[in-house]
Amino acid sequence: MQTVVDSPLEARPDPDPHAYLARLNPEQRCAVEHGGVGEPAGPLLVIAGAGSGKTNVLAHRVAHLVAEGADPGSILLLTFSRRAAEEMSRRAERIVRQVAVGRPHLAGAKLAWAGTFHSVGARLLRDYAPRIGLNPAFTIHDREDSADLLNLARHELALADTAKRFPRKHTCLAIYSAVVNTLAPLGEVLQKRYPWCLDWEDDLKRLFRAYVEAKQAQHVLDYDDLLLYWAQMAAEPALAQEIGAHFSHVLVDEYQDTNALQASIVRALKPDGRGVTVVGDDAQSIYAFRGATVKNILDFPAQFTPPARIVTLERNYRSTQPILAAANGVIARAAEGYGKSLWSERESAERPQLVSVRDETDQAAFVVEDVLARREAGIALKQQAVLFRASQHSATLEIELTRRNIPFVKFGGLKFLDAAHVKDALAVLRWIENPRDRVAGFRVLQLMPGVGPKTAAQVLDLLAGVQDVAMALREVRVPPAAAQAWQDFLALVDALYNRELPWPTEFEAIETWYAPHLERLHGDAEVRQGDIVQLAQIARTYPSRQRFLTELTLDPPDATSDEAGVPLRDEDYLILSTIHSAKGQEWSAVTLLNAVDGCIPSDLATGSPQEIEEERRLLYVAMTRAKDHLQIVVPQRFYITQQQGYGDRHVYAGRTRFIPPGMAELFETRVWPEAAAQPAASPPPTEFVELLSKMKAMWK
Repeated sequence: MQTVVDSPLEARPDPDPHAYLARLNPEQRCAVEHGGVGEPAGPLLVIAGAGSGKTNVLAHRVAHLVAEGADPGSILLLTFSRRAAEEMSRRAERIVRQVAVGRPHLAGAKLAWAGTFHSVGARLLRDYAPRIGLNPAFTIHDREDSADLLNLARHELALADTAKRFPRKHTCLAIYSAVVNTLAPLGEVLQKRYPWCLDWEDDLKRLFRAYVEAKQAQHVLDYDDLLLYWAQMAAEPALAQEIGAHFSHVLVDEYQDTNALQASIVRALKPDGRGVTVVGDDAQSIYAFRGATVKNILDFPAQFTPPARIVTLERNYRSTQPILAAANGVIARAAEGYGKSLWSERESAERPQLVSVRDETDQAAFVVEDVLARREAGIALKQQAVLFRASQHSATLEIELTRRNIPFVKFGGLKFLDAAHVKDALAVLRWIENPRDRVAGFRVLQLMPGVGPKTAAQVLDLLAGVQDVAMALREVRVPPAAAQAWQDFLALVDALYNRELPWPTEFEAIETWYAPHLERLHGDAEVRQGDIVQLAQIARTYPSRQRFLTELTLDPPDATSDEAGVPLRDEDYLILSTIHSAKGQEWSAVTLLNAVDGCIPSDLATGSPQEIEEERRLLYVAMTRAKDHLQIVVPQRFYITQQQGYGDRHVYAGRTRFIPPGMAELFETRVWPEAAAQPAASPPPTEFVELLSKMKAMWK
């Protein structure tokens, strides 16, 4: 009788516990495995070149930390968009599920702290509000609401009535935001960015003090407060230690986009740098106008002892090698930065094209011709993008596309929350959530016929400090024209203020109440109603009114009816986008408009070497969006209208300084139309000198 003996389990080869890292290249794996097992390792800086798999690396590092024993609830992942946080969380959790085979304790691991700086800040402030003197029921103003509140303070201080031109509300808010986010004195911000406002420094200080007092009295915070209050908490040793101890690891995406305030928060959470990983690319730092500074990523290693470890990712998985060679040539001339040279296994015989055209009209005709030719060759319109430095640069092209009946979508317009009808519906919810929110209340009251600014202000004054807003509203006398609308409004307030309706039925009640006002106020009510329906659908995805208001304010979706949205009748459409809005995207074919001095670099951004370097990085970002085809268009002249002292005329332009003659071998040069193979005629030297002199004289 034969005896069958099973092989002992110990004799079987163990599966590779790190099989989930097999598809990473050596540099990516080095970054993911930094620190090994045990206590959090020292700080790590990952310089991730364009298209080098940054998101994949960050997701694998999070998953690896969990696989090696880190508590998912103690990992803080900070990003600059909710979508980025969700994508990295999904990837990391998917990888963890792979690792969980044979490790039951890892099954179902979820990242509890993944989000934008602002959303995480809002969450922490809710948790710690009583300890720092905040009302936990605070509401968050978007930029427009913040500007409105600041404008109220401006009028109350009579600053709008001065003989000299006082800055408008949006300018005041931009100055305030710059001071908060850069941690720079007001005088320094005015000197560098708003020199024409220097005479108002003392008045601006008074205005900002009144603005802060108004926010505190009304229990509202603005975007900047979410970071400022967090930073202030982190400056208190006991609170900083408590919050920092909650997170064993802190990972930051797009670190080159952080401002001084955000960088100070990261350092306060982990002063010794242990457990900190930041990922970014100094060559893609293009948001100085938002307060971001490339210095954060350049200076990061030296902020710790010993210095942070640096891992550089240079292999590009997006573009062909000729495109990368040209992009490398542009960024190699930068004044400072981490040295790297992107490379790809995607070889191609096609070099990027430098296309010379006579003017903006020919530029538009060329783009349309080549876009349609590529479409006939099998590249869908959606896989093609036309990029530009400033939104107005695409005006002539948009006219030509419309004339030729070519559908397109332009990115960089209004946000969802900027649409008037969306703000109306949300204002109702915000005011019910926080009756002290004067901006929201002012907007809501004026939705009713017969109620103007004066009546609205009187009602809000009567409500100041009352405990039962619903009851107090019943004592208000309104104009006869508002009588019926007022009764309907009182019924809505009763239901929402007393929480008679569950969430999200609350928003459905607002939708019903607002419908007749929408029809009365807007001629295109049917189109705008689509946004309200979309808003209701979004509301259903949140567990509470408070979460809905917070998340929607911090990360709004794009608008549908107040900007050129996706064409409803076309399944394919061309992408038009500013370079800033294109960051993080990729297309098979990219065409860059107006590659001339004055457009890129912008003539408004050449006041300092730092500004010029950021313009160089903008060109680099634009070039590295292309996967297969890249065209850089160089108009020879621009038509300038109503130029003081000189009339309407053509101005001759020169190719952008960032692609000097020495780089010509990296491009294929082309002249369009093809028959016009000779270079454009040069203007008479005396005329050119006269033109430059007149342009300079305008600013004396």
